[in-house]
Amino acid sequence: MISFLEKIQEKYFNRFWNPYIVLIFAGVFAAFYFGLTGTLWAVTGEFTRWGGNLLQLFGVDTSHWAYFQAIKLKGEPINRTDGWIVIGMLLGGLFSALMSQNFKWKAPRQKRRWVWGFVGGILAGFGTRLAMGCNLAAFFTGVPQFSLHSWFFIAGTALGTYIGVKLAVLPIFKGKAKVEFGVRPAKIGSTTAHTQNRQLYTASAVFVIVALIAIYYISAGQPLLGIAELFGAVFGMLIQRGQICFTSGLRDLWLTGRGKLAKAIILGMAIQTVGTAIFIFKGAQPVIHWASLGSLLGGIMFGVGIVIAGGCETGWMYRLMEGQVQFVAVGIGNIVGATVLAYGWDHWGIFNGLVKGAPEVNLITSLGWSGALLVTGAFLVILYLLVVWKETSYMKKVKRESIPSSKTTSA
Repeated sequence: MISFLEKIQEKYFNRFWNPYIVLIFAGVFAAFYFGLTGTLWAVTGEFTRWGGNLLQLFGVDTSHWAYFQAIKLKGEPINRTDGWIVIGMLLGGLFSALMSQNFKWKAPRQKRRWVWGFVGGILAGFGTRLAMGCNLAAFFTGVPQFSLHSWFFIAGTALGTYIGVKLAVLPIFKGKAKVEFGVRPAKIGSTTAHTQNRQLYTASAVFVIVALIAIYYISAGQPLLGIAELFGAVFGMLIQRGQICFTSGLRDLWLTGRGKLAKAIILGMAIQTVGTAIFIFKGAQPVIHWASLGSLLGGIMFGVGIVIAGGCETGWMYRLMEGQVQFVAVGIGNIVGATVLAYGWDHWGIFNGLVKGAPEVNLITSLGWSGALLVTGAFLVILYLLVVWKETSYMKKVKRESIPSSKTTSA
């Protein structure tokens, strides 16, 4: 059996996958998931429900919280499609990390990374729920739903990641570099081979668990839960193999001018838009949210938070499944931030101050099919051109700085 697993590992999991291919597949699967279930590939709404379930566990009555009523807090994670999307993503990411030999327990050398991971997670969690979606439901899967609120969120996220990059270079975030001497290299030998074999066997066990869960729910007359778990596992595997993290895509654009991941994300959104439009045309109901000031401010908070935390809502999930334990703090922060927003939605007047009265703009009903497809396509093209412009301007800047001045040359 181990030889068979090694062949699979060598052929499909020996290196990271091209992000363009990964995000095209992610876009296609996201469109089909919407068509089959009527819901989105999304995670932070479920994180908010997890916060509500935990509060209920400790005796807190959340039944009157307006936000939980809006997002339908009912039952436990295993009774919800969104719950199984999240669980499936974690299982899929773990399977992929094990099969590719990328799993290794890692803790940050600087203890402050735990603190900033938690703080960044809170900011991101609060911001995403203020905007009614994260880098998925208000970005990657939000634009293909023809919901204008996602445009506001994207603008806010771009600004927020720029601010986050400026903050991240400050000493309070970076800390002091540590120099270590006498670090022994890892031993190569039977122990390493044994560890690799163990990871392959564990990956096989995870695969079987995913399959059995899906079979159980489908045979029990709850096919949507089984479908959600399977799609979640596929999404988790894709983001781990492609190392798809919106933080990296946007942060790298600001820091180094590299736009490959950002362009791949936009391409995946374009592919998904076509597929989603077909399902909506056939009768599926798009998911539309308020195009409000809250969407913009939520995007800014999200952008700042993910840079400080070091990972977006999808990024921290697959990195945790690779054994990077600091992202536990990011995940807990996400749940805390989202739950605080849920409380403040009506108790602090957040809804009345930032959202109430804002329109829920469905571009299809507002502009018609041709208009919705045209403006959405134009929006994605503009985003793509902005990324290309940023790449080009950065390269020109590097080229100028690499050319010595005339004074230096004459000297």
